[in-house]
Amino acid sequence: MMDLALLVLRVCLGIVFVAHGSQTALGMFGGPGISGFSEMLSGLGFKPAVVWAGIAAYTELIGGAFLVLGIFTRVAALFILIFITVAALKVHLARGFFLQAGGFEYNFVIACICIALMLAGGGKFGIIKKF
Repeated sequence: MMDLALLVLRVCLGIVFVAHGSQTALGMFGGPGISGFSEMLSGLGFKPAVVWAGIAAYTELIGGAFLVLGIFTRVAALFILIFITVAALKVHLARGFFLQAGGFEYNFVIACICIALMLAGGGKFGIIKKF
C-alpha cells in the first residue's frame, strides 16, 4: 500500500506543477508566460527577472513531469521544495498562514509532500526508483 500511496502523492503533486508550470512557462491556461511571470518577479526584486522566471517556470514544468512519471523523484521533489520555499518566503510569509489572506498554508502543504517524497522516494511504480 505504501507504493500506491507514494504514486498518488507523486502524480497529484506532479499534475499540479505541470499545470502551473504550463501557465508560467508557456502562457497556457490563462497564465502569464515567461514575460508576465518575469514582470512579477522583477517587482519582488529578482534580478535578472527573466532568468529567474525561466528557472522557476521550468522547475515547475519539468519537475512536475518528472514526478508524474516517477523519474528522479527525490531530485524533482527537492527542486520543487526549493521553489515553493522561495515563494513562501518572498510572497506569502508576510501575509500569515491562511490561504484566504494570501498566506503560506498551500506552500506548507506542498513542502510537506516534497519532504515526504524526498524521504521515501517515488515507490515501485516510478520509472527510475533509485533517486
